[in-house]
Amino acid sequence: MATIRFGFRRLNFHLLRRSFLLLKLTAFVIAVLLFCEFLIYYLVIVWCNWPEIKTPAHDSERETLEPVLKAMFLADTHLLGEVRGHWLDKLRREWQMERAFQTALWLLRPEVVFILGDIFDEGKWSSPQAWADDVERFQKMFRHPPHVQLKVVVGNHDIGFHYQMSTYRIKRFEKIFNPERLFSWKGINFVMVNSIALEGDGCNICSEAEAELIEISHKLNCSLKEQHSRRCEDGQPLPASAPVLLQHFPLYRRSDANCSGDDAAPPEERGIPFRERYDALSREASQKLLWWLRPRLVLSGHTHSACEVLHGAGIPELSVPSFSWRNRNNPSFIMETDCLS
Repeated sequence: MATIRFGFRRLNFHLLRRSFLLLKLTAFVIAVLLFCEFLIYYLVIVWCNWPEIKTPAHDSERETLEPVLKAMFLADTHLLGEVRGHWLDKLRREWQMERAFQTALWLLRPEVVFILGDIFDEGKWSSPQAWADDVERFQKMFRHPPHVQLKVVVGNHDIGFHYQMSTYRIKRFEKIFNPERLFSWKGINFVMVNSIALEGDGCNICSEAEAELIEISHKLNCSLKEQHSRRCEDGQPLPASAPVLLQHFPLYRRSDANCSGDDAAPPEERGIPFRERYDALSREASQKLLWWLRPRLVLSGHTHSACEVLHGAGIPELSVPSFSWRNRNNPSFIMETDCLS
């Protein structure tokens, strides 16, 4: 009888030991998942800081460091669709983008977020039901509080390149995302351009887009008092500020050869020539935009990599890298503080 009891005790001891090891292993796995899928985003993004700008104080001659408008810029989220998107790839990439975006909102508290095109990967051919499903997932991932504004620019994967673009696809996109082309807040003017429509071949969509940009140019000139006509007396006056130009395609440049930094294209890809109307806007369309709008700054997407170039009389353009881990191993976003100057 004593031998049997001793055997039961040894068995219970081994069972308890195995249970304890299993409990430790489970706790370790949960801790790793918690760190890799939640905490890591906070530990990385917490180091991001808003640029400080100097604005003249109203009550003295001293300058104060005071961020005015906090804007965050993303590009090329490429939410996968039903054709090319494997469910596991969708789940992983969209979880990463959702956690990064929601963490950035909570820690950085931007006032406005701009996404510079290619929101979806298959908008150029998706069926009505697939489009509705993609939109629902986007609205869940990029949900935001009412005091944060979300502005979206159309990209070629949303409506197709020029030869695929149609009025139906444009209207479908604009039904979900406000078609507003001119947006002003805190004294800053933003012009959001459908760069796919700047083909320059005189198509109906292209002609309408150019006419709209010319009208915006007139309003901006009126705000800067560069035109004096009765038309300037119509409508709400804009802030007297050169605009920030937002679009999907970058302005014309030969390549990314002069780009550098951690977010730039890999060295072996930087020298590949850009094709006009495919990798970047045409030289003619770029010149028109710069002439019509005279922007203080240009932000674009499409290349999936970061780059800073100067156009014309020193107008800077920043290409925003892709926000999707599917397009690059170090996705990122740009933070900007701006004020009326």
